[in-house]
Amino acid sequence: MKVLVLNSGSSSIKYRLLDLPGGAVPAWGELERIGSPQARFVRLTPSGRRVEMSPGSAGHRSSWKTVFEAMKDDGVLSPEGGLAGIGHRVVQGGEIFREAALVDLPTLDAIRSLSPLAPLHNPVNAMGIEAALEFAPGVPQVAVFDTAFHQTLPPHAFRYALPAKLYTERRIRRFGFHGTSHAYVSRRAGETLGRLGRARGEINLVSLHLGNGASAAAVRGGKSVDTSMGMTPLEGLVMGTRSGDLDPAISFHLMRETGASPGEVERLLMEKSGLAGLAGSADMREVLARAEGGDEEARLAVDLYTYRIKKYVGAYLAVLGRVDAVVFTGGIGENSPEIRARSLAGLEGLGIAIDAARNEASSREEREVGAKGAPVAVLVIPTNEELEIATQTLACMERGHGPA
Repeated sequence: MKVLVLNSGSSSIKYRLLDLPGGAVPAWGELERIGSPQARFVRLTPSGRRVEMSPGSAGHRSSWKTVFEAMKDDGVLSPEGGLAGIGHRVVQGGEIFREAALVDLPTLDAIRSLSPLAPLHNPVNAMGIEAALEFAPGVPQVAVFDTAFHQTLPPHAFRYALPAKLYTERRIRRFGFHGTSHAYVSRRAGETLGRLGRARGEINLVSLHLGNGASAAAVRGGKSVDTSMGMTPLEGLVMGTRSGDLDPAISFHLMRETGASPGEVERLLMEKSGLAGLAGSADMREVLARAEGGDEEARLAVDLYTYRIKKYVGAYLAVLGRVDAVVFTGGIGENSPEIRARSLAGLEGLGIAIDAARNEASSREEREVGAKGAPVAVLVIPTNEELEIATQTLACMERGHGPA
């Protein structure tokens, strides 16, 4: 049984054809730099042939047509080939969607209505759904939301200390993101702890998704009870180009003292801060290499980055009361032993300790890198958001209903 997973971004279109339950990927494609003369479309066909083309500076709608015509030619959209459904990644589900939903007109209208909360993502997510409905009529389609996993947060975790009407009238609240990744690694962590003989009833985790975007989540018994990102992905941990937590009055100060517009301040915090602002590069590999070579700005960036992670781990230990594991995932979390070690250094008194040899060992598999005998396991679990979307797509098709 095959599920096609579609991810429509602000400048890219990606698809993966997954064969379930194993998760093999017999076909995939990526069209990047939409609207640019340098746009490039690379795909792998089910027959194993790699194809590369330059679609020119076409916009999103033309790009979707190019992608779907290629998938049709390759046999990806053929029900006879086992295509059971299509799963769409949608960034913002608001309070409307607590789980994945079958795509119908009300669902599509609701996704569009949430665009003010995710202006760069929901409109193009909706456009991808519209294209799929046009080019793959009759194939069941499901929207899977990045925010849905965090809809289990209690009000004291998701509300801000603002006038109540800003929540009741405008839904100003914490939504959280990376929910698909946190959901996947939380489930895999439970299975891993079970194999290790460390599961003991309800499993509590601190999940750390560390990539260009980064977020932490406190997970109790498989449900998110707190998360670091807020109403937007700006809040929380230091990221590649995002500042993470800061005094909100800094924005007012910059506008008042420098004459910057709200849009300029927003771009500063979203696109020019984080590692890029501190060290001049959003690539953690480059920052680490420069820090090792004595670059003081890079050293500060690494110190600040890992200190912020440590603060959230400690906070979520307090939230959960008892923690079975700290889980690292995402490009940095999976591949940087130094970031893992520095993020948890000094937490031995809280039952968290890294084993240097385990942590340094190179592997792409799920593994434990914590010290043997430590009360809290430290796990590295490669995320697989496409597999999670495909799995949720099939589950939603079996349920057979729209918005929860």
